[in-house]
Amino acid sequence: MRAGAVAAGTTLMMLLMSAPALALTPDDGDDPGTGLSVMDTVGLFVLAPIGLFVVITALVMVLDKSKKV
Repeated sequence: MRAGAVAAGTTLMMLLMSAPALALTPDDGDDPGTGLSVMDTVGLFVLAPIGLFVVITALVMVLDKSKKV
């Protein structure tokens, strides 16, 4: 019970004492590039992982050396 209370108290204090990230404030030297288009985003975060999964699955199935039952 004591360990739980200490962990909860420590977590709560860390959350309350932490400063915001201030991500909207640009720093000196920031040079953001152009944003991704919708097709770039879909290709990068949806199609590429699915394609990688399919390729890895196909390689495992083709190179499987276990005996067929």
